[in-house]
Amino acid sequence: MKRITPLAAIAVAAATALALTACGGQQSRQQAGSGADESSCDAGQGRISIATGNSTGVYYVVGGGMAKVINDETELKVTAAETGASVQNIEQVVAGNYNVGFSLADSAADAVNGEADFEQPQDISTLGRIYSNYTHVVVRKDAGIDSVEDFAGKAISTGSPESGTEVIANRLIESAGLGLSDVKRQRLDLTKTVDGMKDGSIDGLVWSGGLPTPAITDLFTSMGDKVEFIDVTPLLSKMQEVNEVYEEASIPGDTYELDEDIPTIVVPNVLVVKNDMPDNLACALTTLLVEQKDKLVQIHPAATEIDPATMAETGPIPLHPGSERALADLG
Repeated sequence: MKRITPLAAIAVAAATALALTACGGQQSRQQAGSGADESSCDAGQGRISIATGNSTGVYYVVGGGMAKVINDETELKVTAAETGASVQNIEQVVAGNYNVGFSLADSAADAVNGEADFEQPQDISTLGRIYSNYTHVVVRKDAGIDSVEDFAGKAISTGSPESGTEVIANRLIESAGLGLSDVKRQRLDLTKTVDGMKDGSIDGLVWSGGLPTPAITDLFTSMGDKVEFIDVTPLLSKMQEVNEVYEEASIPGDTYELDEDIPTIVVPNVLVVKNDMPDNLACALTTLLVEQKDKLVQIHPAATEIDPATMAETGPIPLHPGSERALADLG
């Protein structure tokens, strides 16, 4: 895998930030996708907003790239915004504050089934599976942590509140036989998390993100052999009992200039939308993701996983009918 240098990662993030807006969620009076036959694959007109994630994570970078591509290739006016990610994104999409939201598939499955953070089934579907998030569990070597079981009594960043990272972190802790109260959980975004690792106020972190995640690159560049990954795959079977979407994979060592590959747990990412999104708009957005993939890969290499052959593999999360039609044509 080609590795992004810290300087290049910062440049990409900075360039992407130009496509983002902090206001997000502001809907136009003109319905997104209007002015086109709903049976077509024409994006139509109007404004759409994309809910991404932490500013130092991959959602933010890829989401900004998506906004630029859609703006360039359609008559839509698109913005993307930094958010707390998965759970928050789903809630905001359902509330109508955003049209599209990045989410981990486990959180989206919970939403569809009305489980965990969601008291009842949510009115969402997906434009498709895009790429996988890799669970990063990184600890300070001087913290005495060799496994998730060793999180007891330690200060561990479990991610932003209502993020997919927080969902996975909590499930890892419980799968290890610990109670959430056994861990000094720090519900921090990734920027504050990395700062805490550097100053010693945090013993370890859980992060779910694409490869490479710029902030994790920065952490290993800054701290070198003072930090290390721990293997969480012994907890996979327990995690799969909670949600079927979890899989085993490895983080290639050269992603963060390490000597060995890191076994870990991965979960697919999906783009969630409300079920009432016009079919033509869902079809157009899904088609753009595939046809403009090369431009997205230039923004971040995680986009190399976008593939019409796997985009429909969304498990319990229903594929939007417009996206289903697009993928049938692209296949």
